[in-house]
Amino acid sequence: MDLYEYQAKELFKANQVPTQEGAVVTSAEAAKLAAESFGGATVIKAQVKTGGRGKAGGVKLANDPAAAFTHAQNILGLDIKGHIVKKILVTPAEDIESEFYVSFLVDRSNRSFLCMASVAGGIDIEEVAAKTPEKLAKIQIDPLQGVSLELALAIAREAQIPEEIQDATAEVIMRLWDTFINSDATLVEVNPLVKTADNRVVALDGKVTLDENAFFRHPDFENYVDISNEDPLETAAKAKGLNYVKLDGSVGVIGNGAGLVMSTLDVVAYAGENFGGVKPANFLDIGGGASAQVMADGLEIILSDKDVKSVFVNVFGGITACDAVANGIVQAIEMLSSKENYQQKPIVVRLDGNNAKAGLEILRSANIKNIEIVETMDAAASKAAELAKWAK
Repeated sequence: MDLYEYQAKELFKANQVPTQEGAVVTSAEAAKLAAESFGGATVIKAQVKTGGRGKAGGVKLANDPAAAFTHAQNILGLDIKGHIVKKILVTPAEDIESEFYVSFLVDRSNRSFLCMASVAGGIDIEEVAAKTPEKLAKIQIDPLQGVSLELALAIAREAQIPEEIQDATAEVIMRLWDTFINSDATLVEVNPLVKTADNRVVALDGKVTLDENAFFRHPDFENYVDISNEDPLETAAKAKGLNYVKLDGSVGVIGNGAGLVMSTLDVVAYAGENFGGVKPANFLDIGGGASAQVMADGLEIILSDKDVKSVFVNVFGGITACDAVANGIVQAIEMLSSKENYQQKPIVVRLDGNNAKAGLEILRSANIKNIEIVETMDAAASKAAELAKWAK
């Protein structure tokens, strides 16, 4: 889970990383009051979980509270790469002398941790790596040894940090490592880490990605969850414990097992080329041991999507027996059809594997008009795409 900047800075403070005071507000008037309380110039920063805020007009310097009000008005509601700004962070402006970059991340290719640091901060690290790779230090971190003061100093030197602030920067690097480990993060990034005119080293920005699989160790991290910018269907699916991702197509997809669902998305997209470019509308994996209730919950989510014109249920029975899947489909239709806003949509079903014969018999006996049984995956994908193409 990605954090907003202000949340990342809360973690920094908890781990003694030097950063700024700030006020998170949701209105221009509140931004003005925050600027008045800080005195002097302030920075108005859009809070979105994506990069490129500055280039998109989401970061502005305000010389006085009136300017803070104006900038906040312009930034709130701004669309930055599909993220609508609903919160802004107001911080005191710093007198910046130089900018650096430091991050810790999971190095999956080497099954280890990696520190990246650079004297060229304030710009995209990809740009630094491409144009001036000699300015980007990459240091493998032994998970069992961690980051000592000696190693932190070596990182600062290799990153070409000025000698007069290497000690202070090394302290920050150690604290960022603590943040990374203590939070079970997969990424902790500061860009820029700045040297101020009065020789302080400050984390001016922060980006943190937390591993949701470790949330059982951090119950307080639930406070970081923000559903205001999430798709409502994804939020509803998460509440039901479903592995669901909304896409931009019109064929709803349900399968058991991530590999099968990914293959189904490809097959639907390929078949859809014959029907004007029809695409899958979602990823939904009901898992290897899903019950009939899980099947019903998944179908309810997909049928609630106004963009879905047809549904393709593709199940290979293993741990999940096909008769349980069939019962789930029947239960879902019965449940949804009793709701006032239910819209009937064609459902193409392909069942194979464990108890497939029994599952197909359950569906045939139910005699649900909008369900069509197709034997093969390719033929079922083609039928679902065709139905989506001609649906009203």
